[in-house]
Amino acid sequence: MLRQTGDGFVIAEKDLQLRGPGELLGTRQTGLTAFRIADLARDAGLLPQVHALAERLLAQFPEVADRVVARWVGGAARYAAA
Repeated sequence: MLRQTGDGFVIAEKDLQLRGPGELLGTRQTGLTAFRIADLARDAGLLPQVHALAERLLAQFPEVADRVVARWVGGAARYAAA
């Protein structure tokens, strides 16, 4: 990739594709994430919608939001407050 382009964004996208994004909430900087459904590179366009839905869920149904976090994030949630 480095021979094909000097564009840092293109190089970073290829690096993300090859090594994975690591953990969003955790300590691993590279490698496959624990996401069971989403692919950050493929689904990046959905992030604004996901964020809006999460804000709405948190505001209207905080007890459900807590259960969703416990189910999908688990113990890694402690890194969100760091």
